[in-house]
Amino acid sequence: MGSPFTNSRVILAVCAAIATIATAGSLYFSEVMNLYPCELCWFQRIAMYPLVIILSIAVYENRLGVWRSALPFSVGGGLIAAYHSYIQRTSSATCSVGGGCENVQFELFGLLSIPNLALLAFAMITVILAVGVVTDRD
Repeated sequence: MGSPFTNSRVILAVCAAIATIATAGSLYFSEVMNLYPCELCWFQRIAMYPLVIILSIAVYENRLGVWRSALPFSVGGGLIAAYHSYIQRTSSATCSVGGGCENVQFELFGLLSIPNLALLAFAMITVILAVGVVTDRD
């Protein structure tokens, strides 16, 4: 009988932790700091929040095959976050809900805006899951 801390379970736990931290961060920004999410932020939340549940259940079940369910959320959310980051850097477009998506409401260390942080989280989840799947097949 194998250890409960198999490589796949650790990979899933790391991804679940990233999704949980990103979700908690987005809620902190809106509920504590009173930063109203723009339209693109809402779509990023729609992609991130289910990952907490999907990946947490996969940790419990030690089911790396969850990548089939998780990657569409992480890749899709990452594409939205990348587009949002592009809009902020170039101010090339706007969105309607909660003000312009080009507005930078917060920057971590003067570098990473909220969509940059979301992009980082989505990218980390995508890469870690993909590497985990590839190494698990070897």
